[in-house]
Amino acid sequence: MKKVNPVFAVSLALVLALLIPGIFKPELLAALSSATHQWIITHFGWGYLLSAFLFLLFSILVAFSRYGKLKLGKDHEAPQYSYFGWFSMLFAAGMGIGLIFWGVAEPISHFTSPPGYIPASSGRAAEFAMVRSFFHWGLHPWGVYIVMSLSIAYFSFRRDMPPLISSCFYPLLGNRIYKTPGRIIDILAVFATVFGITTSLGLGALQITSGLSSVLGIPDTTGVTLGVIGCVTVLFLISSMTGLDKGIQILSKTNIMLALLLLCFMLVAGPTSYIFNIFTSTLGDYFSSMIEMSLSSNPFKGYEWTKEWTLFYWAWWIAWAPFVGLFVASISRGRTVREFISGALLVPTLLTFVWFSVFGGAAFNLEINQGIPISDAVSENVSTALFALFSYYPFSGALTLITVTLLIVFFVTSADSATFVLAMMTSKGNERPPQIKKIIWGITVSASACILLVTGGLEALQKMSIAAALPFTVIMLFLCICLLKGFQYEFRNE
Repeated sequence: MKKVNPVFAVSLALVLALLIPGIFKPELLAALSSATHQWIITHFGWGYLLSAFLFLLFSILVAFSRYGKLKLGKDHEAPQYSYFGWFSMLFAAGMGIGLIFWGVAEPISHFTSPPGYIPASSGRAAEFAMVRSFFHWGLHPWGVYIVMSLSIAYFSFRRDMPPLISSCFYPLLGNRIYKTPGRIIDILAVFATVFGITTSLGLGALQITSGLSSVLGIPDTTGVTLGVIGCVTVLFLISSMTGLDKGIQILSKTNIMLALLLLCFMLVAGPTSYIFNIFTSTLGDYFSSMIEMSLSSNPFKGYEWTKEWTLFYWAWWIAWAPFVGLFVASISRGRTVREFISGALLVPTLLTFVWFSVFGGAAFNLEINQGIPISDAVSENVSTALFALFSYYPFSGALTLITVTLLIVFFVTSADSATFVLAMMTSKGNERPPQIKKIIWGITVSASACILLVTGGLEALQKMSIAAALPFTVIMLFLCICLLKGFQYEFRNE
């Protein structure tokens, strides 16, 4: 009889042990997630801020160092994917659903509910809203992802180790990575990945439901949202059976084409000059205040706002890091360290900045210049923000249908990638994991999203992400040390 992988058995048991009470006693799970969230934010919120800044700084320094010329693979290997295919998969895995959900909702939310020291719905609030949206979705998330994916790619492709996070700890743990210490690291990675991806899928399902409601009149209820998750689960399980080279790459390219189509239409149909003014102004403010934003938790004024937004995002990115790291590493073989860092850091970030400028700028034009209260729709239901914006533009029905299609494709891509990564992590790094494990993890992730939505909606999803990210923050800090030791070994043995 084949022995069950302990990482698979223990991590699945832990996830189920946390979620099963949510089925029978949802109030218990809601109370547990709330208490855990409050304790972590009170005592360790500053740690998320400092760690995210350090990860970004580390990535930039490595890119400019002598280590930048090292190849993620053997010296003769060429990249497996074209730049377009690579960037498409980077964007789909790293941001995807979140940008669609928050592209309008976040700037408007900050505009109407900024920290207490900024007057709400003022010019200063609008400026603050755009800069913080850039900050939350800009360089820092990719700094987090790069530390993880670069470590996995280096130790897997150049040092011929299993593509697991535990493999990256060989410089510190030696052969113990194959025993209990390594298994604990991989179990924590699985745990963080499940709740990181669950948050994203929950957001996507909420917005798909809102889009279908605005176009087809389908009730925007929790029951319908659960039905959406069920239908899309079937789609991504089918996609996961086709493998990385076919399913995910095709879906990712479809994603980027639909997103660019939507972006170009809004740029041309919207207030084009106004959007470019917002983009250039916000870009300047973003870089000029980078250090201050990176290290300030606003302890004297605005700490509650920081807890609800910035600390949540930093925890969310860290919780996503195992999934994105393993996936991005798997598509980056053959690139140099410098090429990898510069591509992953700059291209998705630039597209993100343009996205927020176009959709946030179009919303601000309605709110500030035309007196149309787009903020009312956001305050009533944050998942309807983008569709409320479309209602003031021509072809609003077609735009909504394109967006719903884009959301579904992003949903399928993210879940497809996640099931592949989870199955690989729980199969000793097997790059062709058993189909049954993909199915088990796909159903588990979807069930997790359903249970957390029922127990506490979006708030429960956010709180679980913050809890899952705490132990992994420490792991990632040690990853930086291990990666440097690996690079130093290369040059000692030239």
